[in-house]
Amino acid sequence: MTIKNNQNEQLSSNAPKKKESNFAFIDSQNLNLGTQRMGWKLDWRKFRKMLETDYGVTKAFTFIGYMSGNEQLYEYMHELGYLVVLKPTLDISHSSDKKQDGTQEKEKAQVKGNVDVELVLYALKEMPNYDGAVIVSGDGDFYSLIEFLTGSNKLKKIIAPNWQYSSLLKPYEDNIVRLDKMRRRLEYKKRRPSNG
Repeated sequence: MTIKNNQNEQLSSNAPKKKESNFAFIDSQNLNLGTQRMGWKLDWRKFRKMLETDYGVTKAFTFIGYMSGNEQLYEYMHELGYLVVLKPTLDISHSSDKKQDGTQEKEKAQVKGNVDVELVLYALKEMPNYDGAVIVSGDGDFYSLIEFLTGSNKLKKIIAPNWQYSSLLKPYEDNIVRLDKMRRRLEYKKRRPSNG
C-alpha cells in the first residue's frame, strides 16, 4: 500500500505542468501616447511577441476608439495577433472664442474614445478563462480593477508606457514593468529598402 502511494506521488511530480494562460488588456491610447511622449514609437509586432514570450499572454485584447478610415490599421492589428475591441468615438469639437480683431478662431477637432469601461468589463468577464491578467496602462482609472485582480490572485503584471504612471499605482510597484526601459527592444524602426 505504501509503495503504491509513493509511485503515485512520483508520477504526479513528473507530470508536465499546465502551461500558464495569461490575457493582456491594453489601453491602446495610453500606450501610444505614453511612448510617443518619450520620443519613440512602439513596434506592435515586437510588443505582441514580448507579451507572449515574457508573460505567457495567449490573448491580447487591445481597446481602441473607432475612427472611420482606420479599418486597415484594425485589420493589421488583428493580423499581428491582437483581439481588437473598438469603442465608438465622440467628436467633441467646440466653438472657439472670437479673436480681438473680431474674426473667429478655427475649431480644433477633438475625438474622444475612452475605453476604460470596456477594458474593465472584459478583464472581469474573461476572468474564468485566464490564469493571470496583464494590464497595459499607466492610468490610475484602473486602480480598482488592479486592486480586485490582486485580491483574486489574478494580477500578473502592469505594463506602463513610461515612468509617468499614476501615483495611484504606487502600491503595486513590484508588479509594474516600464516600457521606456525596453525601448531598444520594442522601438519601431522603418525597414530600409533593399538594394537589389
